[in-house]
Amino acid sequence: MLFRENVSLAPYTTLGIGGPARWFAEAASEDEIVEAAEWARGHRVKLFVLGGGSNLLVSDAGFDGLVLHAALRGVAAPASVQGLDDFPRQVYRTAAGEDWDSFVERTVFDGCAGIECLAGIPGTVGGTPVQNVGAYGQEVSEVIERVRAYDRTVRRFVELAAEECGFSYRKSRFNTVDRGRFIVTRVDYRLTPGGAPTLRYAEVVRAVETERQAERLGRAPTLAEVAGVVRRIRRSKGMLLVKDDPDCRSAGSFFKNPVIGEELFQRIAAPRAAVPGFAAPPRFPAVPGGENEGRVKIPAAWLIEQAGFHKGYALGAAGISSKHTLALVNRGGARAAEILALAEKIRALVEERFGVRLEIEPELVGL
Repeated sequence: MLFRENVSLAPYTTLGIGGPARWFAEAASEDEIVEAAEWARGHRVKLFVLGGGSNLLVSDAGFDGLVLHAALRGVAAPASVQGLDDFPRQVYRTAAGEDWDSFVERTVFDGCAGIECLAGIPGTVGGTPVQNVGAYGQEVSEVIERVRAYDRTVRRFVELAAEECGFSYRKSRFNTVDRGRFIVTRVDYRLTPGGAPTLRYAEVVRAVETERQAERLGRAPTLAEVAGVVRRIRRSKGMLLVKDDPDCRSAGSFFKNPVIGEELFQRIAAPRAAVPGFAAPPRFPAVPGGENEGRVKIPAAWLIEQAGFHKGYALGAAGISSKHTLALVNRGGARAAEILALAEKIRALVEERFGVRLEIEPELVGL
């Protein structure tokens, strides 16, 4: 493999921010994954695996170690299997370096349901189990069957069933208890051929119904129609990568939607109930089970706006997207320190006003 020195990481991220990697290499095969991992071990340097760069904030000083760009490509012909409900499924074995949105487009074209609401999300397949990527009523944890990865601890490849991945809201074992241990090389998704699209997110339901009424469609919506609606919603919020759109110089949603107890939610909502014209904060059910039992999800965007921040808010070269309050953007020449300063200002005021500490969603590299 070619190990290059002092490679700028900014061009590899959607934020366009980041200093140099001390070492940089690209792996196009599992053999090269092993070679890079062993090189880092032998040279006693830290290793960071880079995918699509869409969910990262890289330090201005860069990364003092080896950045491995995972570029494994290929999607095996889907295999038919029987589901536990006796309905057939199609399993796609997909290499980690495949573009996620292109993969979603392929499955929709094939008529396989399960990830159509995740259309338009930038990044690569390998990052989806790490973050348990989700949006508009779907999460990849619902359809992931298996994750193949190189285990740097035991120095061999392993295949982990979905129940071994520790999935929860925007989390997995890959970004929590076993952060840095595994290098994902393949993800297997179990999708439903001929299945109906998922319509459980109110914004998507409204948009689909509006379009159907406009076109006077009497049949049920197709996977392609729902995926198209999701892409248009994402574009309206600056969450779809569009060339020359300054709102696309972001890492997507910078904060996770907080999951809070019912008592805290009522404390937040109570003062507004008595004010004419003010609506109570939106609420959504948390993923049931475990620590989320009896808790609710509240939109981080609502908290941010109620704390006094608006779309287009600027703090130096860092700012809030003009289309969506959840996205922090590089207004041109921003440094990682400026993005973090804005993020901390938002977090401090939200916590002061509502008692909720927002959690940063992108991975912080070298910070």
